[in-house]
Amino acid sequence: MFGLIFALICIVPNIYLFFRIRKVFIGTSYRIWYALVYLLLVLDYPINNLLIEGNFELKYNLISLVARYILPYYLYVFLLMLLFDSFLLLNRLLKTVSTDTLKSLKFRIIAFSALLIVPLGIDVFGIFNFNNIQTTEYKVVVPRKSARIDHLKIAFVADFHLKERTDIHFVERFADKIAQIQPDLMLFGGDIVEGIGEGKKLDRIAKMFREIKTKYGVFAVLGNHEAYGVQRKGGFFDRAGMTVLSDSVVSIDHAFSLAGRLDNKYEREPIGVLMKSASDSLPAILMDHRPTDIVLNSKTAVDIQFSGHTHNGQLFPLNLILKNFYPLSWGYRKVLNTNVFVTSGIMLWGPPVRTVGKSEIVVVEVEFK
Repeated sequence: MFGLIFALICIVPNIYLFFRIRKVFIGTSYRIWYALVYLLLVLDYPINNLLIEGNFELKYNLISLVARYILPYYLYVFLLMLLFDSFLLLNRLLKTVSTDTLKSLKFRIIAFSALLIVPLGIDVFGIFNFNNIQTTEYKVVVPRKSARIDHLKIAFVADFHLKERTDIHFVERFADKIAQIQPDLMLFGGDIVEGIGEGKKLDRIAKMFREIKTKYGVFAVLGNHEAYGVQRKGGFFDRAGMTVLSDSVVSIDHAFSLAGRLDNKYEREPIGVLMKSASDSLPAILMDHRPTDIVLNSKTAVDIQFSGHTHNGQLFPLNLILKNFYPLSWGYRKVLNTNVFVTSGIMLWGPPVRTVGKSEIVVVEVEFK
């Protein structure tokens, strides 16, 4: 079903784009060349995926390079074409620009150049934005109860989507930032690794994660992509030194309870049943990969919830659409007595372009009172 929806999302706008660009900007003598070039670019992404599945080395291949960035580029060409067509429709009523001007070669060259160049500039911005790891800092106060500590510094990330093609230098920059932050507790909120989590590069990444030193440990939950790759405990997570919480709760140093929910792609316990395992005398922290059950979770003893999954839409204007699907698609909100944090993710599953949001490490300074 996902593959069908994704195909329709790609095909329908491309049909519109192909015929509108052809009609408005392409002269009769150039239409065969236009059709060939357009078809080649449209097919680049699926061809690249087929080659990857066939284990072809594509690291320095032009097909792979174009495929990484073509989808967001086409998105913004599509949106600009819609904007241009809206202008043409409005101009029929207002007559702001004359028909002779619209049909002139100069106008068409300027409009067509903008249609191709502006999305390229947006793509370039999105590439730089994705590769710029940023820290978002919060401070919250929660009831101390019988906790032996009065302060806790938490670093939280989600959505690494690690695989053998992951840029190792990006992960190195992440590890350096965590070393600078020096958190008391390191949390990974799901969608950490793709597939079976095996390979030389993933071994190197696991070693980097294992070197993260905190006072209270490094914990993780599983996301929907671990479910697709049939990941549970063990494997990559053991090599990375992460304790995976799969519908389980741990009490840490008589300071706080930490709960981890399975993603809803797995069979999981209701949140009320899970939180019965948490100590009533300690502050409770919950990792739940998707921020779908925020209201339900807030009706339990959870003081702090961490979630990811949304990527904050990744590409404008998808972030605006996403706000209608989740109670909180990114940022911080207090729901009843629960402090909820949703990260836009440290990396991405699809094209390495982020035109909205940021590649984010969430740092929360918790004061127990």
